[in-house]
Amino acid sequence: MITLSVTDREGKPHAIKTTPDGTLMEAIRDYGLTDGFALCGGHCSCATCHVILDDAVLPMLSPVSDDEDGLLDGSDHREAGSRLACQVALTSSFDLASVKIAPAD
Repeated sequence: MITLSVTDREGKPHAIKTTPDGTLMEAIRDYGLTDGFALCGGHCSCATCHVILDDAVLPMLSPVSDDEDGLLDGSDHREAGSRLACQVALTSSFDLASVKIAPAD
């Protein structure tokens, strides 16, 4: 098990315990943070799972794809650590990582 420190859109922190498999989007959704989150179900087509990741995990991620980059470019809230949670594969390296769900566009 790993623990993720996830801050929801209202600024409330959540400690999400999950297995280090699947995607970050699935872990957040399965925990129950679904209000307007991950509307396309993980198909990299809507950007509603936009998150801002802790700098410590960024080097562990695969590069941003052209599709993901285009969707993130449409956000008024894009930051250096912005990713789509559906494109982030969870591993044990994510233990204690901080994740902030970006404001809705």
